[in-house]
Amino acid sequence: MSHTLISYVAILFYLICGSLIALRLFRRDQPALPGHPSILMVGFAGLILHTWLIYDAIFSQPGLNLAFFNALALAAWTVVALLLVSSLTKPVENLGILILPVAALTLFLEARYPSQGFMRESTGWPIKIHVLLSMLAYSLLTLASVQAILLAVQDHHLHSRQPAGFLRALPPLQTMESLLFEMIGVGFVLLTLALASGFAFLEDMFAQHLVHKTVLSTLGWLVFGTLLLGRLRYGWRGRTAIIWTLSGFVILVLAYFGSKAVLELILQR
Repeated sequence: MSHTLISYVAILFYLICGSLIALRLFRRDQPALPGHPSILMVGFAGLILHTWLIYDAIFSQPGLNLAFFNALALAAWTVVALLLVSSLTKPVENLGILILPVAALTLFLEARYPSQGFMRESTGWPIKIHVLLSMLAYSLLTLASVQAILLAVQDHHLHSRQPAGFLRALPPLQTMESLLFEMIGVGFVLLTLALASGFAFLEDMFAQHLVHKTVLSTLGWLVFGTLLLGRLRYGWRGRTAIIWTLSGFVILVLAYFGSKAVLELILQR
């Protein structure tokens, strides 16, 4: 099977899985749909194909091909893997309603616009560890941002007193909030390690075209750190936590992919 064909099959699995989650969330008096394990099996099938695609696009040649769309697909793989594995023990499956369609889109873009952007085979292990930590931190904080969106919708329904199947399918508000801060806490630790490892080999951020990424990553770290401190000392929750989470996430998106998009897609470097 060709790389493109496998991409389309993986996309199909992700979209089916996301659709089943959406149907379970929004159904009212509809007949029972496939249960939790059945839905996860569809998602894992897509993840297995996604794994092969990532290997073929990024790791199959000497060095690492981390061109823009490959990096997007790798980040999506990490997010989906964390989501599906976490869903085995925690009530986070519903995050797939947003994450899986986005993952499908990254696979489509990777297949449609193949490109080259190699990290040399001789690149030292500290830089590779930095890249890994950055991906894990970004992915976990992506899950937190989707959790914040669902929390905002849930909070809106509760305040407007509009009971729906959507609410019945979600865990209680307090559980959703606790999961949000668990994700942010672990993501913040990983982001701290990623920044520390990045500064270790940073020589000249201007010559290395890293000013944008370094400044925004540090700003994102400050936003999430402030949120965790506010939660600890002042009990921040609800809409305050949602706004800070989404603000930090937008900053990290600009840091991780904004500069890469400008350099590769616009400046062709």
